[in-house]
Amino acid sequence: MVPDINYWAVILATLSTMIVGSIWYTPKVFGNYWMKASGVTPSGNARDAVLPIVTTVIVSFITAWVLAGATFIAWKFYDGGFLGNALITGVVLWAGFTAARFITHDAFDRRPNGLTVLNIAHELVTVLVMSVIIGVWPPAGV
Repeated sequence: MVPDINYWAVILATLSTMIVGSIWYTPKVFGNYWMKASGVTPSGNARDAVLPIVTTVIVSFITAWVLAGATFIAWKFYDGGFLGNALITGVVLWAGFTAARFITHDAFDRRPNGLTVLNIAHELVTVLVMSVIIGVWPPAGV
């Protein structure tokens, strides 16, 4: 089965990650803690952010595309509402892949537990926002 994917929803979900990240990691929210805990010192040069932003857009598109495809497959298999399937699929994929891998890598990297919690919570919020966008804007005919 080839999943039916709404690419407009995937593009919007991709862009939503930039908004969530911009809010989450702003100094007034969690940015100051993140910089201190991760040892990041801003260079002050906007050019230094170009590669990480381009990378984020690319991997966010891949995440949104996989989430949309997995949601479609789950919806076909389990039936029910498309939004509900999108949310459950997003949480399951986040827990099984994103959170689990962050925890493993951060344990070996000896990162502070608070930084791990902060980053996996950010990823959960990001995936939930993507799931809502994909779930409320399903492919045509769904």
